[in-house]
Amino acid sequence: MKAVQHWWLQRLTSVALVPLTVWFVVSVLSLPSLDRPTVITWMSGTWTALLLIAFVVVGAWHSRLGIQVIIEDYVHGAGNKALALALSAFVHIAVAAVGAFAVLRIALGGAA
Repeated sequence: MKAVQHWWLQRLTSVALVPLTVWFVVSVLSLPSLDRPTVITWMSGTWTALLLIAFVVVGAWHSRLGIQVIIEDYVHGAGNKALALALSAFVHIAVAAVGAFAVLRIALGGAA
């Protein structure tokens, strides 16, 4: 990825995270309680589920971009750098996928 493109993606994901984070914090704080049934009911809403998935995916993407810069700057040796970048990509994709799956499972009524 070109450095300028990487820089812009990092900025775009951070800008996207600002309203998503504000929405998340305000939404959670406005719940009448934080017990399991209340949170599951809240997460089951269509817009809530969509915004939660966006929050998880954009957060993971933003994190991956930041960790990539750290790895590129501080991990030396082509093999070590390639391995670290691959592991970072795998972990971030897994976190985004598991997070989105968890939200979808709850939103579609699969939470027991």
